[in-house]
Amino acid sequence: MTGKERREQLLDIGRALFAEKGFEATSIEEIAHRAGVSKPVVYEHFGGKEGLYAVVVDREMRNLLDRIVSALTGGHPRQLLEQAATALLDYIEDCTDGFRILVRDSPVASASGTFSSLLNDIASQVEHILGVQFDARGYEPKLAALYSQALVGMVALTGQWWLEVRKPKKDEVAAHLVNLAWKGLSHLEHKPQLRTRR
Repeated sequence: MTGKERREQLLDIGRALFAEKGFEATSIEEIAHRAGVSKPVVYEHFGGKEGLYAVVVDREMRNLLDRIVSALTGGHPRQLLEQAATALLDYIEDCTDGFRILVRDSPVASASGTFSSLLNDIASQVEHILGVQFDARGYEPKLAALYSQALVGMVALTGQWWLEVRKPKKDEVAAHLVNLAWKGLSHLEHKPQLRTRR
């Protein structure tokens, strides 16, 4: 095996183990054993378990962000909402192991390498789109940041739930997410107030 092929093999094995067991329960020994190599080979390529994990997480984050950003092609805001929700659910279905890795907390993940930071990146993309739409409809564009966080959080948490239950079907889940978000967005009050506070 070439060095590049060995590196890819170790990444595939590490990815599978991190998804199955989590960061803490995965050992360098098990990664090396499954690859049929000695522990020093893993250290040579990644410097340790933390280095391997960081590369796996980085790849998954790029994959998910690229899928969502490239899915945002439709012009109408409802189409964009459908595309974003479907892209996340497609990723969960196609890359279940990757999503499991992203949603697990790890002590080695930096502030720029967590699922939360990925969601913030996605929310920034959505914020720009919402800001334009808010401005065009007479809403305060500064509130686009708040609404983008709410929408992305709603879809992401539902995605985590759906990862385990897988019911209803993916398109139905996306339709319900869009229904809730779109009906809420299309009936926004310009100056909402709590009704239960005196």
